[in-house]
Amino acid sequence: MSDSDKRRIVEAVILGSPEPISAQRVAAVIPYCKPAAVKSMVDQLNAEYVKQGRAFEINEVAGGYQVRTLPEFASYLQQIQPQRPFRLSKASLETLAVVAYRQPVTRAEIEGVRGVDVGAVVRSLLERKLVRLVGHKDVPGRPMLYGTTRRFLEVFGLASIEELPSLRQLEELAPREQAAADDPDEAEKLDGDDALDPAPSYSPPADGLRPAFEEAEPVGKPH
Repeated sequence: MSDSDKRRIVEAVILGSPEPISAQRVAAVIPYCKPAAVKSMVDQLNAEYVKQGRAFEINEVAGGYQVRTLPEFASYLQQIQPQRPFRLSKASLETLAVVAYRQPVTRAEIEGVRGVDVGAVVRSLLERKLVRLVGHKDVPGRPMLYGTTRRFLEVFGLASIEELPSLRQLEELAPREQAAADDPDEAEKLDGDDALDPAPSYSPPADGLRPAFEEAEPVGKPH
């Protein structure tokens, strides 16, 4: 089997998968193929897409690969969506952030950080499959522990939870956003190359996570 044939199989398997598919699973369907070779072929395919000026690319998200449209086409795709994507409230965003950075975490621990009851918010995040039960804490009463899901990674364009920006990165990002809100001239500057895209495809987490938290739909559009 030629290298070209293998790349076509990789492309077909990723395109046909209903969810991000790992390199291991892709390699398993190709004779004499290893996961490392799959990654190399994905890189080659993406290079071909750039050269051909295609409107999509293969992203690594949620521990696997998925074909997604480029962010520059987001405004056009939104016009054909049957319904607008759901948005997360400020309370949901804050709760989700606590779970993401402190997981596994109990409801009491989340409430200790936020200072309010989070029962309804946690239920909503569970229903939206952004948060899941991961076990019970080994203390009296054995309270449930919560963590983020593969859906969370997919929504925010992260290959793994380790790609979350550090708290220091978020603190450095916050003054820029506040300056943009307070100063129209500064906001205009951010409209250039350093602007935070409200619907980016995968980008460095410090720039990509905060705007993605504001609208919970996959970053980029699955093809």
